Amino acid sequence: MGLTEMFHVGIVVPDVDAARERLTALLGVGWGPIVETTALELRAADGSDLVVPNRICYSTAPPYLELVEEVPGTPWVCNEYSNLHHIGFFSTEVAADSAELSVARCPLEIAGRAAGQSPAGFAYHRDNLGVRIELVDATLRQMMEDWLFKPEEAAP
Repeated sequence: MGLTEMFHVGIVVPDVDAARERLTALLGVGWGPIVETTALELRAADGSDLVVPNRICYSTAPPYLELVEEVPGTPWVCNEYSNLHHIGFFSTEVAADSAELSVARCPLEIAGRAAGQSPAGFAYHRDNLGVRIELVDATLRQMMEDWLFKPEEAAP
């Protein structure tokens, strides 16, 4: 596989702002900017296309935490057991790694799409344990390090 390293743990929360405040108070975690997208284009495993809002932020030091605001009707929902949502890996070959995970009985749940192509940028696979594995295109790494992982006041 083209996975280069695990780099974050994603946690679904009801409210990103409140979660940032709480985790800062509890753990001293610093946060990068909140990234808000009003129309994130996705493709579900059944081939249907979705457009949903998305609101996320990352902590500024490893191990990185990603807070994802809950969006009803998507995989980003809180549940009664654990809101640990995914473990993220950079991938140099998202499409190929996605296919390998599917063959390994870790089916695709949802993926980014762009210009009609999917997966594009990222893909979520759901393991039988209930934990998702997120593949993130390694070409996004530098942008993430320069922007998303920086303290909010230092971000461009």
